Amino acid sequence: MILKKLNKFFFLFLIIFYLHEIEIIIEMFENINESYENYLKAIYLISKQKKGGWVSNSEISGFLNIKPSSVTNMLYKLRVLKLVNWEPRKSLRLTSKGKLIAQQTIENYNCLRKFFVKFLKLKDDPRLKQMCCEIEHHITPEVTEALKYLNF
Repeated sequence: MILKKLNKFFFLFLIIFYLHEIEIIIEMFENINESYENYLKAIYLISKQKKGGWVSNSEISGFLNIKPSSVTNMLYKLRVLKLVNWEPRKSLRLTSKGKLIAQQTIENYNCLRKFFVKFLKLKDDPRLKQMCCEIEHHITPEVTEALKYLNF
């Protein structure tokens, strides 16, 4: 009787596990969204301040002001997409692909901010920074290059 219950429990566990894996695989074929880019950017910025570039879950949690469990869930997704090198309960590092995405996102932000402040003469305040942070995910590398070409 107990063995039957354990078998049912194990079977349900496997179904839930595989459904979760399928969900991650489906996401892998979609474009990297804003949330992924924000995590990659946070990991990159934290790693630049540390020798060796290794980052902990708690550092990301503190940087983004979110729960550690949310960070862990995202790290599983980023690992499946091969954007981070990570094992649960250990420090992590960006892969070259993850680093490239983070650097591009940061470059987008910096170009937008310079454009708004130096070219459009907008005040460099928290609202402008927030606006740049929201737009940075939606511009292409070509737009970033065009903004750099303006030489402001």
